Amino acid sequence: MNTQIEASFFAAVRAAEKDTHTSWPSVPASSGATAGGRLVGRESELRDLRTFVRDATAHGATRAVRGVAGSGKSELLEAAVESATAAGLRVLRCSGSRIGTPLDLSGLLQILWPLLGGARLPLASRDRQALETLLMDGAPARVDRARLPYTVLRVLEAAGAQCPLLIAVDDWDALDAPSADVLAFVARRTAGHRIGVLLTSRTHPARTASLTGLPEVSLRPLTRAESAALLAARRPGGDPRAVHELLATAAGNPLALLELPTDTDDPLPYLPASSDRLTSAMAPGVQQLPAATRDLLLVAALHPTADIPLLLSAASRIRGGTPDFAAVEPAERQGIVDFDGMRMAFSHPAMAGAVVHGTDPSRCRAAHAALAAELKQDSPRQLWHLSQSVEGTDPDLAGRLEDIHRFALRQNEPVIALRLLRRAAALYDRPQDRGRCVLRGAQLAQDTGWERPARSLAHQALEHPLGPLGRLYAQTLTRRGPVTEVAADPAAWPVPAGAFEVECALELAQLTAPDVTGDPERAEALVAYLDALPADVAHDPRLLHAMATAAPVRRAATLISRLSVAGRDDNVGVRDLERLGEAALRAGAPLHALELHRQAERRCLLHELYDRLPATLLWQGLAQLVTGDWGQAEAAFRRCAEQATERALRGETAAAHLLEQLTRGLRTGTVPPPADPRDLDDARPSMPAIGEIVAVGTGWAQVESGDVTAGYATLARLLAAPERCTPVLFALVPFAEAAGAVHAAASARARLRLLEEELGPECAPLVAVELAVARAVLADDEDAVARVERAFATDLSHRPFLGAALRLTQGRRLRRRYEFTDSRVTLRQAAATFTMMGAEARVARITEELRASGERADAITPGVPRPATAADLLSSQELRIARFAARGLSNRQIGAELGLSPRTIGAYLYRIFPRLGVTSRTQLAGALRDESAV
Repeated sequence: MNTQIEASFFAAVRAAEKDTHTSWPSVPASSGATAGGRLVGRESELRDLRTFVRDATAHGATRAVRGVAGSGKSELLEAAVESATAAGLRVLRCSGSRIGTPLDLSGLLQILWPLLGGARLPLASRDRQALETLLMDGAPARVDRARLPYTVLRVLEAAGAQCPLLIAVDDWDALDAPSADVLAFVARRTAGHRIGVLLTSRTHPARTASLTGLPEVSLRPLTRAESAALLAARRPGGDPRAVHELLATAAGNPLALLELPTDTDDPLPYLPASSDRLTSAMAPGVQQLPAATRDLLLVAALHPTADIPLLLSAASRIRGGTPDFAAVEPAERQGIVDFDGMRMAFSHPAMAGAVVHGTDPSRCRAAHAALAAELKQDSPRQLWHLSQSVEGTDPDLAGRLEDIHRFALRQNEPVIALRLLRRAAALYDRPQDRGRCVLRGAQLAQDTGWERPARSLAHQALEHPLGPLGRLYAQTLTRRGPVTEVAADPAAWPVPAGAFEVECALELAQLTAPDVTGDPERAEALVAYLDALPADVAHDPRLLHAMATAAPVRRAATLISRLSVAGRDDNVGVRDLERLGEAALRAGAPLHALELHRQAERRCLLHELYDRLPATLLWQGLAQLVTGDWGQAEAAFRRCAEQATERALRGETAAAHLLEQLTRGLRTGTVPPPADPRDLDDARPSMPAIGEIVAVGTGWAQVESGDVTAGYATLARLLAAPERCTPVLFALVPFAEAAGAVHAAASARARLRLLEEELGPECAPLVAVELAVARAVLADDEDAVARVERAFATDLSHRPFLGAALRLTQGRRLRRRYEFTDSRVTLRQAAATFTMMGAEARVARITEELRASGERADAITPGVPRPATAADLLSSQELRIARFAARGLSNRQIGAELGLSPRTIGAYLYRIFPRLGVTSRTQLAGALRDESAV
């Protein structure tokens, strides 16, 4: 036996002995299993492999498991081997080698050698001789090669007749070519024999053509939720920012999820993260690539969004020479990159780190310098690459980095902005400059939601000289936690001295505002402090957000006036738009909030900030819920839940589910079940007022369900402290309806009157409309007409629920006064609006009212009002006024005919025009000509 054959022989023996007892590896080869031995996200594939094992035992079967490196092929093969062993199959296995060139037939040696160690097989002498020649004498003669596949097949068939076999081949595409050909031949001929052939192979069309047509299991990337579940099971307790970046880089690849480091500190000079194991799996032959190709891959890994001419020019600067497109071909041939003629992209996000893992720092600095020389001067990325090529301190460059980080923020690149600040801090030589940059980095991290880096940077900032407010803010950040109350008292805060101290004051106010809402004295102190800040920050989104959080009711008018100015700036970033939208909603301007969050959604789509989309959809849905557009609100919450679940955003997912359930309860008149405290805790970081919103919504849903006693009690309790529960100000009408039903109108009127006095001139316009309609709903018979007219005179165009609720109340009063015709007209108008809103419970209630007012049963279809004519949409008095106006009479002339004042006629016409969908008296004449449906 020659040396090569001897080495192959003993390798096969060792493999056979190792495979005698199959068990799960202590460290999985690829994707890893969750607790209980289940592979995360591979349930359907596991079911398919269990079916494969049953089929193989009965009559033979074949499966080819295909996927990219690290997708979990080996883990699935181990699961199938375990299942087959438990079912009594004999397992023969081999695996390919991606290091070096395997010897011919070494794969078959691993498969066939164990067969000689067991009971003797009933083989023909020529087959036994061929097998012994293969194992003992090396490769068969050329004349025997054509017969080899048939010989191997007969050997396996004979073994399968004695005991069912599973042929498990890992990394089939890395086997020696003769073994791969023979095993592919066998895999196509298992039918009728108790043989199962399970192959795993990477997805590479050029190397796996001979597997075409075989039954296949293709491994897709894990979804975001599945990736998060795998991390929670195998790497719990990760920093949210690091987990977010890890999920993005791994892109659903299980091996990358388990191998990529989670350290949030970038190396110096910067290089994409990877590991030895990930590199050997994804890019095993990268060191054999030409030097020019490796240089190209290095600069592409450092700047993956650049186009190919820039990358080629930068790569040529590292070693000198001229750019050459031929450098792309070797990397493309190995599947490392995809190239479309202009842009080169790595085949997987984790590939960037894998191909440059372990690069020498000096070479890495040279690559950063080369990129800086090619990029636009003084752009954020150019300065950042330049800073990575510098050793030691450079105060001038540090100042440029600190200045340019704001531009990166406006471009919605917080990661780059934070890197710029941290590098600037390292390049400064004065401690106070370093402290300022580090604290700015902590502010940015806190603002972006990266709490752990924020606390870490705040601790670092406290090691340097800071101003009084800067130190107070840094101390507050270091103490901050999920339930820890901020100890700072706004009344004791120092006056800011300088622009950076003002910036610290704004950040401190925004951080403190949620914690002072339950303390009127501290809330008042915070608002007073904000009022005393310089006038040039009066429209700063942070100031407005803090003020709206601490005093949304008492400063509503001020907030709304400032918000109308702040939202006009086209340079406002997504996070600031979200702040302004939240402030508008808290201040009682839901329409303005809706527009701001729609702007934020457009910016997210423009800059591909898809992880921010669920938050904007969540707040859009809440604004639509407040305005009464319940159908759109429910759709927005559903979209939010879908996208948040896909991206494993637990806070937005929990909040969306709670609000979707609440909206459905309002529409259908069913009280949602009590919210799980864990769901509320999950949702609170995304929507701090979720507890108050759910409480108000539950009370409102009780009213819609007919349980007015419970609904009144719930809303009255929340209304006792509107400063602490702002959402209740948008539920004044159901509160008034419930109070009237439980004969508590007098006390409810007193409470609304007191609330109106408390709000005073700062009352938000839409809350004022809500108050006017609620007072009209509660008005007694003597005051009803005046209150209803006053409510209709307000702007109800953007609050359909309020107008419909007012008409419902008016229709009931008309019915009780036996004015059945006018009652039916008014009730039909209310039904049309509630149907548009999707308020099914309200429509059903109006159907009963219509029956009580004399509507024929065959004319009523619950939930579907009949086509509306002018006579349906207008009362008899309104119809008379409309006909006079259509004939060209002035308000004074109409008033003289009917004994009403011109102002009253104007109020009537103000209501008539939108109901008929017209804007002028000329159009009014056309609408009334045949009184057709409008």
